[in-house]
Amino acid sequence: MLLELEDLEVRYGAIPALKGIGLEIAQGEIVTLLGANGAGKTTTLRSISGLHHPTRGRIVFDGTDIATMAPHDVMALGVSHSPEGRRIFGRMSVMENLEMGAYRRRGAIRKDLDRVFELFPVLGERKRQPGGTLSGGEQQMLAIGRALMSEPRLLLLDEPSMGLAPLIVREIFSIIRQIRETGTTILLVEQNATQALRLADRGYVLENGAIVMADEARRLLQDPRVREAYLGEAAAPST
Repeated sequence: MLLELEDLEVRYGAIPALKGIGLEIAQGEIVTLLGANGAGKTTTLRSISGLHHPTRGRIVFDGTDIATMAPHDVMALGVSHSPEGRRIFGRMSVMENLEMGAYRRRGAIRKDLDRVFELFPVLGERKRQPGGTLSGGEQQMLAIGRALMSEPRLLLLDEPSMGLAPLIVREIFSIIRQIRETGTTILLVEQNATQALRLADRGYVLENGAIVMADEARRLLQDPRVREAYLGEAAAPST
């Protein structure tokens, strides 16, 4: 397995945010985390990327326990995080934002810039434009592009479709599929559960900091409990 979470517990003071969760991701997979707001999805991603350190448990990336590592050291191993809310540098140009994604890199980054501009042509057209002047969809593309500049083996995506128009959402999901086809493993947190499950290989459902379901994505997509709770479909009445 490329990534394994083992009995992971994270607390905010006395409040448990993750309660001994375990999950695993194989090289080349897309795995999605589903759950209501406050379930622990973002905390899981932030723990993997080193922004939160667990009070118990292990985070094993390619055989190395990264649970207590600093974020820049986690990134150097091949884990990159595109956070909820995009968090781009609004006063910096598109190009400068992308270069920030490669700040730990040594040597030329031209091929990686070319790859980002191939995935997101609009970023190439606006590379000298301040990031803060981009539309919401373009800012999301920039956030993902910046994360790709570190040449990640594992890409953490937190709510990439949040607040975007349906046409842009479809474009973002198409690009995520293309990123996976290049060999990048993806852990996806996404409010659009239907799109996430159609894209992913497997999924986990979090409730109140605990994993309550785990299965192949196609099975979760058909599960009546998932359909009622996360897909907005009422369960069939009992007879």
